[in-house]
Amino acid sequence: MLLTHSNLRRYVNLRTLALLAAAFLLAIAAPVHAQKTKIKQVPEPPSAPVAANHVVDLVIAQMLGAWQVGDVEKMHKFYADDVLVVSEAWQPPIYTWANYLPAYQSQHSRMFAIHLERTNTVIRVKDNFAWATYQWELTTTVDGNKIAARGDTTLVFEKRDGNWLIVLNHTAVTPDAAPAQKSGTPQ
Repeated sequence: MLLTHSNLRRYVNLRTLALLAAAFLLAIAAPVHAQKTKIKQVPEPPSAPVAANHVVDLVIAQMLGAWQVGDVEKMHKFYADDVLVVSEAWQPPIYTWANYLPAYQSQHSRMFAIHLERTNTVIRVKDNFAWATYQWELTTTVDGNKIAARGDTTLVFEKRDGNWLIVLNHTAVTPDAAPAQKSGTPQ
């Protein structure tokens, strides 16, 4: 290649452009590399405390999972022995796990293909007490009939021996409120 003035100018322009591109890439990559280095250099605490409301939310999720499949032993891990259960039925509140258990088992034995979704959960924790409220939608088959229901539940928890236990469960069905139909589904 013959080194002419125009070839020299093109060579310098390409070299300058390449150096600018390299400088630009280094400018972008340096902070990203520094961030990654910082993250690697700062070790995580060995046992970072988990927010109590997150723990209560997990307890609710695990309890509802056990409720859906009928695992009464697992359910009992989340309920205090002296729990008070108030249902939507016009009946006296049920006091103690021992009295609630047969009522739950009787109800659950009639249900098949249970699906429960929880939404709009609000949890408040103060000292050794917490309360949570949430909305739910239930679809299931009871005695061979498909049903759908909506409602609200409020749970009160007490922290006993390091475990959050439900001491009050108040559940109410919202009357005449069938779950919303999905588009394209006949009513």
